[in-house]
Amino acid sequence: MKKKKKELKNPWPTKDAMEQIYEMHLWGKNSTKFYSGIGSHDSKIIDPYIEIVSSFLNSFKNPLIVCDLGCGDFNVGKKLVQFTQKYIAVDIASNLINFNKNKFKNEKLEFHCLDIAVDDLPFGNCALIRQVLQHLSNEEVQNILHKLKTYKYVILTEHIPNEKFTPNKEIISGQGTRLKSQSGINVFTAPFNFKVKAQKEVLAIRLNNSEGLIVTSLLTIF
Repeated sequence: MKKKKKELKNPWPTKDAMEQIYEMHLWGKNSTKFYSGIGSHDSKIIDPYIEIVSSFLNSFKNPLIVCDLGCGDFNVGKKLVQFTQKYIAVDIASNLINFNKNKFKNEKLEFHCLDIAVDDLPFGNCALIRQVLQHLSNEEVQNILHKLKTYKYVILTEHIPNEKFTPNKEIISGQGTRLKSQSGINVFTAPFNFKVKAQKEVLAIRLNNSEGLIVTSLLTIF
């Protein structure tokens, strides 16, 4: 009798977790079917970010090809498309990407369903990765950082604790962030030790009480 081939467990459960988050509205709910949470909708958080990023993109004579790695419900990205040569919006959740494709139309805009920790990333000059790494395991973060080396610029945003913290504590992807254990992502320290040509903090938004900081940095890779 032929033995049944043993099925391997999915080594990257992130896709299932993220699709479930959107289906079950675990980041909250508004009038749209898909909602990426208050961090993508609170004007105090997103308006300064849009201003900083649009100003950077407008500083180039020749518009950049921008890859938004973790575009979410696209409430932020939709304000940036006009400042680019091409805007490639990527997310891991297929249900979300299908919805976005039908909702947002622009000749400069493309949507792709990719797992950025596993799949090849689209070509571009600048990558936006906004409050994405904080949800992922260290192994996935490391994989993504290795791929970011193909972009000249990376605009990286992370939610970190207000006070001194131990960076890069391990988590299971899709089960919250490191804030629960007074940690946050710092790509420049162990185990990542990410090397760049230059780095500059361009925005820091202090949230209420002990909710931490949302910090955006411009990284020049080469």
